[in-house]
Amino acid sequence: MAAKPPPTVHEEDCAPRRVLELFGSKWTSMVLHALHALHGGTARTGALQRSLPGISKKMLTQTLREMERDGLLSRRVFDAVPPHVEYSLTPLGREFIEPIEMLYEWGRAHAAALDRLGQRPRSRRRGGAAVPG
Repeated sequence: MAAKPPPTVHEEDCAPRRVLELFGSKWTSMVLHALHALHGGTARTGALQRSLPGISKKMLTQTLREMERDGLLSRRVFDAVPPHVEYSLTPLGREFIEPIEMLYEWGRAHAAALDRLGQRPRSRRRGGAAVPG
């Protein structure tokens, strides 16, 4: 029996799609970047929230839980009064930092082009015609 060929990028279970799913939340890459660049790989929830202007406590908690489930972070609960939680990059999370930092660097290098993209009027497509949003 012939071996099954590897999935293509058009199939649901292909590796590139699984990588992109990790970016399902805009906050995932930002949390990884903050943990790596600002906190040396480990931080408490409050420190992360202060490092990420605009993220709500609820969204941070949800993002951290998803990242822990995906194996990017580990969670450590300290038996203290009051109790506190610390998040650390896992080996997989540390590996994932490299492409994220490459994207961030690309963004810094192309900031002017990205600014111009932000100035374009947004539109929705309906029936093949662009409709102002």
